[in-house]
Amino acid sequence: MRKFLSLLMIPLLFLGAIFLFPGPELWGKDPARERAEDFIRRGVEKGLNLDDRGAVAELMKAVEGDRESPVGYAYLAMAHLFFYETAFGEGEKKKHESSMLRAVEDTQSRAEKQMEKDPKNAEACFSLAISRMLKNRWEILRKNYFRAFREAQGVWDLLERTQELDPQNFDVYYPMGVLHYHLAQLSGIARWITSLFITSADRERGLKEFETAHEKGRLMKDLAASNLVSAYSGYEKQPARALPLAKMLKEKYPDNYNFSFALINILSDLQRFDEAGAVAREMEIKIKAGRPPYRPELWPRYHQSLGKIALDRGEYGKAEEYLRQALKDTAPYNARVRAHALVRLGMIQDARKDRKSAEDYYRKALEVEGAEGSAQRLAREYLEVPYSPEGKEK
Repeated sequence: MRKFLSLLMIPLLFLGAIFLFPGPELWGKDPARERAEDFIRRGVEKGLNLDDRGAVAELMKAVEGDRESPVGYAYLAMAHLFFYETAFGEGEKKKHESSMLRAVEDTQSRAEKQMEKDPKNAEACFSLAISRMLKNRWEILRKNYFRAFREAQGVWDLLERTQELDPQNFDVYYPMGVLHYHLAQLSGIARWITSLFITSADRERGLKEFETAHEKGRLMKDLAASNLVSAYSGYEKQPARALPLAKMLKEKYPDNYNFSFALINILSDLQRFDEAGAVAREMEIKIKAGRPPYRPELWPRYHQSLGKIALDRGEYGKAEEYLRQALKDTAPYNARVRAHALVRLGMIQDARKDRKSAEDYYRKALEVEGAEGSAQRLAREYLEVPYSPEGKEK
């Protein structure tokens, strides 16, 4: 049952992969509101560039500008949750944990108060949706899956209500797209239950909503672009469509190593190995220099990227060496890296026609605690149908 509920909640795990969330078209011509929007936009941009202190400082300015508005608190809570999930040390995590929980409470109390006074307050409605998404994610992290599901049930209604109250809010298409698209990745009873109690699973609709948010939204253009990169390079197996968006994000946010690693994978999938290697060398230089946010904890991810390039080249011996390097760091923050490394070691064994060893690696990837996501999805796929180099999209 625990594993089932964990799978059920996977579509709402998007807060750990990218930073922050769109804001509605609610600011009007009020100078104070316009200033708050500027602070939030700067906070989003600093967050996307992995500047945690700068992001929090800008978002606090939005909060201080209007302490009765829930919007600033909602963005502040999301920032702290994101940095909690991406922090390497326990001290960093504890700091962001307490700040996030406090900001969630502040968001909900203010949003509920404003909605009691005015049920048509779209700003409060959207803020409440954000706070419930955050609570959903937090309960998942604590393995309280039933509580997480209850939080998720109310989110869709709040998003639809926000759209009804403010039809010009194209930013709201972003979280709607997240739900529609990722629910479609589930199967069987999990997909049926989530469609029944949350919203329908619809992959094509989700992609269209991401596109709309990217083209017409305000604060969330780059967030939608990040989701499109993930969708096209992963689930859709269309790396060529992901490439221009990945390049744009890397150029705009040079300190967000997540975008650089994504670009390496996409270039390697397209067999543009020299370009992938150039980005990897750039990452090596930055990690060696140690200027924040680049730090030694990124070496396993770097070695895994080199392993992928070598695997895609068909250089299996070299790939094994890099991937085993990635496995040496057993810290919790490295769980997803280890899972990817294990899957790719399994792919190497499949390519060598050693099916038993390949299956062992895929099962080990599924056993990695805290590694839910694309690596474990691939492990399940390759347990059913062996990996074949000839079957890769070029």
